[in-house]
Amino acid sequence: MKNKLFKSATLLLTAVLSAASLVGCGGSSKKIVIAVPNDTTNEARALLLLQDNGIIKLKDGAGITATVGDIKENPKNIEFKEVEAAQIPNTLKDVDYAVINSNYAIGAGLDPVKGSLAIEGSSSAYSNILAVKSGNENSDKIKALVAALESKKVADFIASKYNGAVVSTVDNPGDGYDKSVNYDSLKGTKITVAASPTPHAEILAIAKDILSQKGITLDVKEFSDYVQPNKVVDSGEIDANYFQHKPYLDDFNKENGTKVVSVAAIHVEPMGVYGGKQTSLDAVK
Repeated sequence: MKNKLFKSATLLLTAVLSAASLVGCGGSSKKIVIAVPNDTTNEARALLLLQDNGIIKLKDGAGITATVGDIKENPKNIEFKEVEAAQIPNTLKDVDYAVINSNYAIGAGLDPVKGSLAIEGSSSAYSNILAVKSGNENSDKIKALVAALESKKVADFIASKYNGAVVSTVDNPGDGYDKSVNYDSLKGTKITVAASPTPHAEILAIAKDILSQKGITLDVKEFSDYVQPNKVVDSGEIDANYFQHKPYLDDFNKENGTKVVSVAAIHVEPMGVYGGKQTSLDAVK
């Protein structure tokens, strides 16, 4: 009886030591975890970036509304953690990788150009837009705001301030003023704009200086989320917002019944893959 017990104990110990050996040699079954935005269009954008880098493969036809449910091939058995976009930088210490919008990366002290392990091209499909309530597109104050944001001063500021982490998408920057606008009638007018702190509020500070030359006050209201800015514009509480790309706005209007429209595309923020517990993409290649 003692021999049988001894033999059983020996076999159990051997199994434990064998498992420990596998872990020590990199044979652990622990999954790689990647954090991605949980809103529809930015999640799709993150997944498309991962696909472009050969990490996953999406189902045929999966595009700007793709979710993790559309992943066709996941050879590394990656676990995806869906997180509110603004909070993703805070997850870096707990995940292997995170796909982060440049505005949130910059705000967290990350360098999208030098610090990301992979980054999008500067696709104008994801240009950040100025948006207003439908019906207000052609008002003089909105046209004045658009002209200020489409100015050479703003384009030059974006190029010098962000060094490629944010890229102007305005083809022919102007002097900051719209010749069709009666600026005299706008003296004393206040324009309110919802924006994220970085880079949108920083860019709007340049537009604010341009508008002040005509006696117009630009009042920037900072928001940290993607939902409220569209809602306060749709309600008429705020004149415009500047924080999103058009695919996101289109999906937002569809889901919420809002009537917010794009009036200008100003810049693009390339989305990047950042290392958390990993320092290279070797673990997913």
